[in-house]
Amino acid sequence: MKRNLRKYLSFLMILALTAPVVKYAMDSSLAVEATSIDRTKENIDRLNEEIRKLNERIGSMEEEQDILEEEMEDLNAEIINTLTSIGMKEDEIAETEIEIEKKSSDIEDTETEYEKAKEQEEQQYADMVIRLRKMYENGETGSLELLFSGVGLGDMLNRMDYVESVYEYDRNMLEQYETTKDQVLELWNQLESDKLALENTKSDLVLAQENLKAQKVELDGLLTRKKQQSANYDAEIKKARQEASVAKTKLQQEQQALKKLQAGGGGNAANGTYTTDYNALIDAAPGTDLGRQIAKYACQYIGNPYVAGGTSLTNGADCSGFTYRVYSDFGYRLPRTSTEQRGAGKGVNYSDAQPGDLICYSGHVALYIGGGKIVHASTQKTGIKVGNAEYRTILAVRRII
Repeated sequence: MKRNLRKYLSFLMILALTAPVVKYAMDSSLAVEATSIDRTKENIDRLNEEIRKLNERIGSMEEEQDILEEEMEDLNAEIINTLTSIGMKEDEIAETEIEIEKKSSDIEDTETEYEKAKEQEEQQYADMVIRLRKMYENGETGSLELLFSGVGLGDMLNRMDYVESVYEYDRNMLEQYETTKDQVLELWNQLESDKLALENTKSDLVLAQENLKAQKVELDGLLTRKKQQSANYDAEIKKARQEASVAKTKLQQEQQALKKLQAGGGGNAANGTYTTDYNALIDAAPGTDLGRQIAKYACQYIGNPYVAGGTSLTNGADCSGFTYRVYSDFGYRLPRTSTEQRGAGKGVNYSDAQPGDLICYSGHVALYIGGGKIVHASTQKTGIKVGNAEYRTILAVRRII
């Protein structure tokens, strides 16, 4: 019995000596486990931030690419219009050349007519001079000579009437020929003037056509550069998506590791899932609590589809339908279109923008969330997303609340 008592006392002594060591080991294990949980959470936060920045970068590049696509569509339309204008100029030049040829032919005909009229006038003048000389030489021109020549008074008067009628006829004919010559000359000068005007018109048309061709070359070059920029964005977006995919894979691994650590009793965080949100950005921006609530509410629908004419935050909305529905859910009724919303509320400077303000662009509207960011229904490709407020020219900032 003494021997058993001695064993029992020995066991108690060993237990007393080893208990602190066991306790220290357990405490150390718990500390290591807690440190692992904290480190895993830090990794999750870091990966979430990395993914958020990559998504912002992707969104920004997609916005730039959307703008490029719009610009390329405009350039294509302008190139088509320019080609049409060049074709119209070619037709006008051809028509003008035909008119110039016709004027040249008319000028040649008129020149022939003028020479003929001039010849007739000169011939009439020469004939009249000859007739007058002959009548004078025959004594038919002077009344005294006729009187003293012994002819009767009646014969004298008849001869004088004859002479007068001949002279009057010659004079009238000469005037007619002179008038005809002057009219032909006037027509000739007018045709020459018309031809010169047509040649000037042709020169102007040729110059306009050359300018249009130069404009098309410039537009083609600009379109080529835009296409190259778009291709560069494609490559950068692809690369950023690959980086985001890698980060998301790592995030899932860290989240699974956190769940295992928490399942072991080392912590009691909610479920170890951390998602990117913009609450911190919204809370840091100056403004009203209601404006922040509206901004946070709008951000809940990031990733939902863009639908032209839609007003559903879940099934799809266009840009003005998105802002219309967000404010409607808070009891405010906005106009339906982006153009009308540009006149809603009161205008403020962009430098004073607060969460909940409308940021208005040409044909587009978005909701400001702070930090230079907007949430908006962008395109069918991107849906509802967050982007930079100054990615396009801001036309107005409207405060609704």
